[in-house]
Amino acid sequence: MDETIVWKDRKRIFFGLPWTFTRYALTEEKLYIKTGVFSTREEEVRLYRIMDVTLKRSLWERLCGLGTIHCCSADKSSPEFDLLHIKRSQQIKNMLSDMVEAQRDKKRIVGREFMGGDEDMDALDDMGGHEG
Repeated sequence: MDETIVWKDRKRIFFGLPWTFTRYALTEEKLYIKTGVFSTREEEVRLYRIMDVTLKRSLWERLCGLGTIHCCSADKSSPEFDLLHIKRSQQIKNMLSDMVEAQRDKKRIVGREFMGGDEDMDALDDMGGHEG
């Protein structure tokens, strides 16, 4: 990791203490998730590949001042992943979302999502893009 780290934290457990071996690091272009002690695994996801960021907070997490950020990505090895039990989760989620958008703009990546069902298929038919 030669890049400047913008944010780092550890997965937390009992009363929000970082007694785990999962570490997170965020740079301007990538998110790293490193797990393990003896046998380690490091995942690297380029920010522009992240499609959706969701904050989840269970009652236990809220009591401990924590949250879990769920990410959906276009990365084949990590299509979905969680940043589990992190401090300042709302701020980190917002920062991550902004950084993802900045990277997508920088790389001129446009997401095309069809969410409406039949009316979107009708629009595709009008454009000649759907064969039914």
